Amino acid sequence: MKETLHHVKASTQYKREHKPDYGHEKIQILYEDKDIAVILKPSGMLSVPYPGSKARTALDVLEKIMRSKGTWTKNHKPFTVHRLDRDTSGVMMFALNETVQHKIMATWHTMVTERLYHAVAENPKDNKKILPDSGLIDDNLAQNTHHVGYVPGEDDNAKTTAARTHYKIIERGATHTLFELELDTGKKNQIRAHLSNKGYPLAGDENYRAKTDPFHRLALHARSLKFIHPVTGEKMRFDIPEPEEWLNYVKKGDSHPALPVWLQKQKPEHKPSAHVIKTESRKSLRHMNFIERGQHFSK
Repeated sequence: MKETLHHVKASTQYKREHKPDYGHEKIQILYEDKDIAVILKPSGMLSVPYPGSKARTALDVLEKIMRSKGTWTKNHKPFTVHRLDRDTSGVMMFALNETVQHKIMATWHTMVTERLYHAVAENPKDNKKILPDSGLIDDNLAQNTHHVGYVPGEDDNAKTTAARTHYKIIERGATHTLFELELDTGKKNQIRAHLSNKGYPLAGDENYRAKTDPFHRLALHARSLKFIHPVTGEKMRFDIPEPEEWLNYVKKGDSHPALPVWLQKQKPEHKPSAHVIKTESRKSLRHMNFIERGQHFSK
C-alpha cells in the first residue's frame, strides 16, 4: 500500500525527493560460502520483511543475487539469524541453509565474539549528564505501541526486558560525541534508546527527537562483526568503517546546525535547504546511504 503524503514523515519525504537511490539501495556481499553470507546493508533498507510491507529487504536482494548466479535452491537460500534496524547500516550475516540457521541462533552468544557499532550523538544540554569515557548502560527496555524501544520511567508499568550496552567514547566534540558501542544483548532500538535516555540522542534520529541531522541519515553503523564459523570453526572478522566525515564533524563541532526537516514548519511540497556533509568518495556513498526510518507514528 502506498503511503499518502499526510502519513509520510518529514525525514522520509526529504529522502524521497533528494536521495538518488531511494527505494533502490543495494547490498554488498563481503563473503559467501555454502553455509553463510556476510553483507554490508545500507541504511534505508529493511533487513527482513515484516507483515504487510512490500519494501525491498536485504534478505530479498541477497536471494535475487543468488538466483541470478544460479546458486539458489529450495534448500540453499538466505535465512535470517539477526537483524539491523532499517535506518542502521553495516555488517550483517545470513545463514544459507536451515540447519546452519538453527545452529547459529542456538549458539549466537558464544559463536559471535564481537559486534561493534559507531555512532554520532548530540551532547547533553546539562553538563551534569556527561558520560564518563567508557562504561555500561544497563537500563531495561520497553516498547511503545508503535514498537519503538524506550527506557520507561519509574511510573511506567510497561513490560521490560534486560538490555546491556557497553560504550567507549572515541571523540568528544563541542556539540557531538563519537561513540563505539558493543552489545551484550540485541534488543530492538537498544543503542538508540539507551543513549537517548542518557541525553545523547543520535544525530539524524527523528524517533528520539534529535535536533541535528548533518548526514541526512541516522548516524549509527554496525562496523565490526567477529565470529566463529558455525561449520568450519574458523575465526572470522569483518570490518567496514563509517565515513570519515563522521569523525571530522565531531572534531569540528556544529554550533549553528541546520534545522532538521522534522522540526521545520513547512508545506509538504516545500524542499528545505539542506546542510549536507558530502561523502568523500563514491565508495563511501555506496556504503553509507540515506535512510527511510522506522515509523514512530503509525502509517
